[in-house]
Amino acid sequence: MKDISQIMRQAQQMQAKIAEAQAKLEAMEVEGQAGGGLVKVRLTGKNALLGVTIDPSLLKPEEAEIVEDLVKAAHEDARRKLEHAQNEELKAVGGGMGGMLPGFKLPF
Repeated sequence: MKDISQIMRQAQQMQAKIAEAQAKLEAMEVEGQAGGGLVKVRLTGKNALLGVTIDPSLLKPEEAEIVEDLVKAAHEDARRKLEHAQNEELKAVGGGMGGMLPGFKLPF
């Protein structure tokens, strides 16, 4: 059995790595696209919407429903990319922990 001080040291190291990973995740920005890039959405690592870009060719009153659907699709694309990037970051942190963090997700 491991010495308690060694276990505590490992726990502190893991806590520091998790805090570092959380800071990186929160600082992330991703961009999702829809309609071949006609609609773009930017999200932060906390899923906050930073911006929406809509190609002027879509700004016709009769195409409002299409634009709304493309914005939703771009947001979903950005959300998926963010989740993937966050999972990759956590794998990098968890890899050094002997696999102690499989499937671990931060609470945001």
